[in-house]
This record gives sequence, structure tokens and C-alpha cells, in this order.
Amino acid sequence: MNYLPHTDEDRRVMLARLGLSSTAELFAELPEKLLDPRIDLPAALDEPAILRQLERITAPEVVSFLGAGAYDTHLPAIVGNLIGRTEFETAYTPYQPEISQGTLTAIYEFQSAITRLTGLPVANASMYDGASAAAEAAALAVRNVRKAHRVLVSRGLHPFYRETIETYIADLGCDKGNCASIEEIPLTADGQTNLMVLGEMLDEKVAAVIIATPNFLGMVEDTTAAFEMTHAKCKGLTISVGSPLAQALLKTPADCGADIAVGEAQPLAATLSFGGPYLGYFASTKKLARKVPGRIVGETVDADGKTCYALTLQTREQHIRREKATSNICTNNALMALAATIHLSALGPQGLTELATLNLQNAHYAADELTKLDGVEPLFPIGYFFNEFALKLPSGRIDDIIEKLTEKGYLPGFALKRFYPEYTDGLLVAVTDQRTKDEIDGLVAALKEVL
Repeated sequence: MNYLPHTDEDRRVMLARLGLSSTAELFAELPEKLLDPRIDLPAALDEPAILRQLERITAPEVVSFLGAGAYDTHLPAIVGNLIGRTEFETAYTPYQPEISQGTLTAIYEFQSAITRLTGLPVANASMYDGASAAAEAAALAVRNVRKAHRVLVSRGLHPFYRETIETYIADLGCDKGNCASIEEIPLTADGQTNLMVLGEMLDEKVAAVIIATPNFLGMVEDTTAAFEMTHAKCKGLTISVGSPLAQALLKTPADCGADIAVGEAQPLAATLSFGGPYLGYFASTKKLARKVPGRIVGETVDADGKTCYALTLQTREQHIRREKATSNICTNNALMALAATIHLSALGPQGLTELATLNLQNAHYAADELTKLDGVEPLFPIGYFFNEFALKLPSGRIDDIIEKLTEKGYLPGFALKRFYPEYTDGLLVAVTDQRTKDEIDGLVAALKEVL
């Protein structure tokens, strides 16, 4: 077995069932010479800690503070153990519900988890990644908001997401002389979407407004005002892009007025894995249910009145007439959705909140310690962040600093100038649940030496 499934409470119940009060009583029948009192084992480590210790033994240690959309996160052993079972060896589409109840049930549970995290009543299962989910949401808006073709996208949205959206919607509406277009909403000096400029951009030609929170720069944005403004001035759809882990602590997209919520669930379903496979999610209002790409599993009853599951809505051209299809997305990404569902089930609501809080606390501790160094300051001094934040390093030294820290065994973060030339000296630092206090303190000490 790849993991130890028994909790302290499980062991207490088993001992009680046997009429015993301790583990020592359980082994009392063993010869005393086998119970050597000299064996004094240290306290057990938790799973992430023991894995880190083994990694230090088997390979040179490189501590990563890279994020920018893909995060070094711990995936409990229970996830790999369960998704490796024979019944999940294929993620093929469950066309025949009578022989696919296990797969359909898992998909339904994933949908249920996403609706709870987003506050929206409809979720599909699932999308390839966060970028394609955002692009599908933009395409849905362009196709369904009459006489509208402008998609307003915050500059704070991940640059790869913006590129994917542009690729998806490039030819939409051109047959009617209204080619879809992307327009960028600039940021304020605090790294937030500029609501004053957004208000000036809104008109009846706007099909969608897309804002991320936390955004690419790590800043948590309150999208409520932006979405209220959009609904008041036009018929455009409001699309929130976010982290399901951060949503355990923040207002839900629904509470902020989002019509659609999309994002990347990689931290819940997969390790970095050289860039994939990852897991996108897509949730919407009930009004848009028949427009959602992919498929939706629904709960029903069979001829005997027993609960069962079936593919309720299928909007993919493989299933229905091409002219009625909304997308050709999602041949089936159910294995990643299953992994996320197992992880969420193992954590439970309290565990998920604790995991999100650990990410938050680690990042804020790191930011506080790093900005105590001479020459290092927050890139955005006002605002909130989750597990990623931007620093401003000494002018003209960012490449040199990254290189020297890497030589010392630290990948310190992402140089923002690659996508944001206005932040020439900006470093985006990600601190997840994987990073320990010793590792954070090590980065601080190494950076102090380099400076």
C-alpha cells in the first residue's frame, strides 16, 4: 500500500473493538526479547516531509519558488493509489451509462465540488487546462451575446491565457462582418484592473469582460465592482478566472457577480509534470447551461427507482449535429477530474481551508522576510495576495541575481519583464504548501549574500 490510511481515531476504534486500551496490549503475546526497549524511533514525519527527505538523499536539492501558472504542490499518495486502480485505467467517454456508473459518479462529484467552490449552479467535467477554459468562455460569450464582438481582457490575466483566447475567437463573427476582437484593460499602479478605464470601454458591443483573481501578478482583485458595472452598461458576460485553492478563502465568483468562472485546478490534481496534463474547470449560471462546452453528468433514477448517473447534456460535435455543437473540447479529461475529486474528498472543507491558509501564510512570511533586505521592496505596496507576490529588485540586476541564486540551489521566481516590459526589475515569487520555513529562510539568506 502506498500510504497509511489509518488515523489515530481509526486505531482507537479498532483497539476498542478488540477490548484493548493500547497498542502495547495488542503485542503483549510476543516474546519479550523481541520487544527491545532500546529501540527509540523518532516521531513520525508527515508525508510531504518524508518525501522531501528522500529527495534530498537521492538527488541534489533545488528549491523552487517558480509559479506563474504552474505550482509545485503536494499531491497526497492516496490520489495516485486510487486513480491507478484498474477501473480507472481508461478515461474513455462513458457512452453507456449502464456499464459506466463508476466513471459517471466520479465526474458528477467533480462537478459538485466545482459548483461549491465557485458558487455557480452548473459545472462541466472538464476542460484541458485553464487557458482553454478561459478561451471557451470567451467564445461562448461572442457566440451568444447578440451583436457584440468585443472581448475586454484585463492585463492582469495570464499572458498565455490571453494568447489562447485570441487564437480561439479570431474567426468568430467574421461571416457576419463582425470579427471578434480582444481589447486589453490596463492595470493601475497597484497591479489591479483599472476600473475607470473599464467603465470608458464598456458599450453594447462588449460580449465579455474577463478578469483574473488572483491575477498573474499575484494580486487578489475584488471583481464585484467591475462585474456590476458591466451588467449595468451592457449585455456582456462577466468571466472570472481564478484558482480553486484561493477560492477556499475568497468570495466565490458567483458572489462577485460572475456569469462564468473558469481556471486551472492543477494544484488539486497534478504535480508539475513537465507542463501537463493539467485540469481546467468551467462553471456557469443555469441560464448558460446548454451553451457550456463539453458535457455535463446529471443525477437521475433507474427503472427501479435507484439513484444513477448519465450524460445529461453533450454539446460536442461528436455527439450532436455539427451545426449545433458549441465546441470540440473535452474528448475526456475525466482522469484529472477524478484526481482532483479524490484530493478534495480526502481534505474535506476544513482540510481545503487549512491547505489554502498554509499557502497564504507561507507566502506572506516569505514576502515579509524578503522585503527586509536592502534593495528589495514590494512591486505593489498596496493590496492583497494569495501564494504569489511580486518584488522589485535592484535596478538592472534581475538576470544576474536569478543566475547566482540558481547556482546556490534556489529557483527564486519568474522575471516579469518577459511579459511585462514595464516591470523591468520585477520578480514573481510563488510560495506553496511545499515550501518550509527553513527553505524560505534559506532563500532570504542566499539573496542577502547575492545583493
